[in-house]
Order: sequence, then C-alpha cells, then structure tokens
Amino acid sequence: MSTSTEPTNSASTNQDLIGRAELNDLEAILSVSAPDVDEAIRVVKDNSDAIFTWDYEKGSRPALNKLYEKAKVSMWNGETDLPWDTVVDQEQVAKDNMALGSFGDVDLRHTPFANWGDDEWMNLGMEFQNWSLSQFMHGEQGALICTAKIVETVPWIDAKYYASTQVMDEARHVEVFAKYLDTKLNGHYPLNPHLGLLLEDIIGDSRWDMTYLGMQIMVEGLALAAFGFMHQMTTEPLLKQLLRYVMSDEARHVAFGVLSLKEYYADLSDAEMFERQEFAFEAAVRMRDRFMQQEVWERMGLKPKEVLPLLIENPNRLLFQQMLFTKIVPNCKKLGLLNRNDGWLRHKFEELGVIQFEDLTDTSDEYQAFALGDAELSASAASLSA
Repeated sequence: MSTSTEPTNSASTNQDLIGRAELNDLEAILSVSAPDVDEAIRVVKDNSDAIFTWDYEKGSRPALNKLYEKAKVSMWNGETDLPWDTVVDQEQVAKDNMALGSFGDVDLRHTPFANWGDDEWMNLGMEFQNWSLSQFMHGEQGALICTAKIVETVPWIDAKYYASTQVMDEARHVEVFAKYLDTKLNGHYPLNPHLGLLLEDIIGDSRWDMTYLGMQIMVEGLALAAFGFMHQMTTEPLLKQLLRYVMSDEARHVAFGVLSLKEYYADLSDAEMFERQEFAFEAAVRMRDRFMQQEVWERMGLKPKEVLPLLIENPNRLLFQQMLFTKIVPNCKKLGLLNRNDGWLRHKFEELGVIQFEDLTDTSDEYQAFALGDAELSASAASLSA
C-alpha cells in the first residue's frame, strides 16, 4: 500500500483514463469490440491473494452483522417463488420499455428509419428488451464471481460471512434472468464489450477494496437504479415480480459495499483515494458507453455510426442515462470519493452530467426500504418447506 500523502498522476487526462480525449467520441466508443463473442468460456486473470483470518469474533462490525442476519431470512427460491407458468406477451413487454430507446421528437426523415413501419419498431423494442435483460444477466454473473472473490480476499470475518450470502443471491439472479430470457423471450445477447472490459478490470485488480468499489458500488449501484425503472414501467407480472425480488437483494449488496468501504476509506491517503476516484470514473464511463446498445443496431441491419447520433440528440434518452447514476453518486459521496483531492471525482461527474444526484439518500440508509414484506417472505418460506 502506498504511503504517499499526495495524489499521484494528478494530471491524468481522459485520454489516459478511458483511451479518448472526448467523453462523447462516438468513433472511439464504437471501436471497442469483444474478441471472444462466439466463445462459451472467457478466462480473466485474477491477481488477488486469498486471505484467512483467525479472528472469528462475530459482530465486531455491527452494521455488517445486521446485513448478514437480514440476508439469512431474506432468501427466496427462483424456481418456486416466481409464477413461471405466466404467459408472456413479448410485444407488450417491448411496448412497456420502448420509451427507453425511442427517438422522441427527432426528425427521422432522410434517416435509416424513414420507411419503418409498426413491425420494424416492434421488433426493435423486443431486441432492446432482450439486450437489456441479457446485460443484466451477464452483470449478475460478474457479481457472482466478484462476490466469491470478496469472500476470498476481504480480511474481516463479518464481511466474509455476508459476502457468502451474496454469492448465493447472485447465483439465483443469474438463474432467473437466464430462464426468463430463454423461456419467455427470444434468447440472449452476448456480453457487451464495454461491460466486459469493466468486469475484467474489477476482477483483475489485486486490491480487495477495488472489487467492492467496482462491483458493489458501481455495477450493482447502476443495476439497482435500472431495475427500479424497469420495474416501474413494465406491466408484465412475471418480470415485475422477478425484478422486485432481485431489487430486494441488490439494495443489501450495495449497502454492503458502502458500509465496508466507508470504514476502510477513512484511513486512506490522498494518493490512495485518488486511485479509487480514477477507478470510479473509468467504471462510470464504461457503464454509460454500454448503453449505446450497438449490438442491437447491428442485429437490426443498421450501422451504429448512422443511428446513434440521432439517439444522442434526444433529451429523454440523455435523462434516462443520467438517472441510472441516482444510486452511484450519493454512495460515492458517502465514501468520501467526491470531494477528496480538490473534488476531482466531483468535477468528473459534472462532466458526465450526473452530479445533481449527490444529495439523494445513499443505499446504506435506504436498503431496508427495498426489503421483501412479511407476506412475500412467508410465501418464500412456504415454497422452501413444501
């Protein structure tokens, strides 16, 4: 661990951090591709050491112990607690979510969409739905691997205990998203390359807290916000209940990251915090870039470079992308990441257009609001004992 008290590499530019000078350089964003898109297995180097602890005092970190006890009684069964016999109307699911990919009032004359009819727009909506749920599924597998890594690398027994419950949660999430995509929709999309690069960065970093920061705060934080929007918009009962159950877990997961890192980051030097600030910014950009959905446009026979400038012009689309950071920004503030080193990350979030969310309630204070109700837990318990 560095002992410097001054931030290193303080002159880092966007070019240094994300490989391009301009955040909205479409050419650079679309140049990122996945080399193993057709492979069923992806190997990522994990550079971390496994840490044993012989301090078994349970409850020395009361907030983490509370999360652990909550997790024990909040388990649900993805196979029996969801109404899988529901007949899903894919077109209705697509209609519910088309607003997320619409062009609003953009003039589409003299564009590739000029001659599109209802069938083409409906197909696009279904592809958007499949793509979104596919990336959630891939992200949940990333969380499964990262949380297993947290069990291995975090030095506190209370954190190991809680992280072990999250491993089970994430396995359940991958299971239900995969089943929904494969049995109710038309299968799934491959991993988006921007999300893939972020998962590689998170898994490849040797420092245990970077796994927390990348996955628990950034990836899971954005997922929690996105699940909330989709849950609010959809009228499809199976998807709505699936998202409700997943959100109840995800809120605990993000709170786990905030509670763990708040203690650890309080003792880091400015130089060490600067490295975390840079990592958070890179993660934020990669997650934003993945919502360009270039795989959808290619599957629809369109050229992303011709389509995306039209979408980017739509203020409703921009607002949706910004709202995905409603959990990330207040959590970063709670961890002290916004204002250390002369507010470096604050300025970067201003550049991204998301700093306005900093005073929203952080997840460590609101996670219980997402908890399953007594009736929901009773139904889950009944299914487990049946």
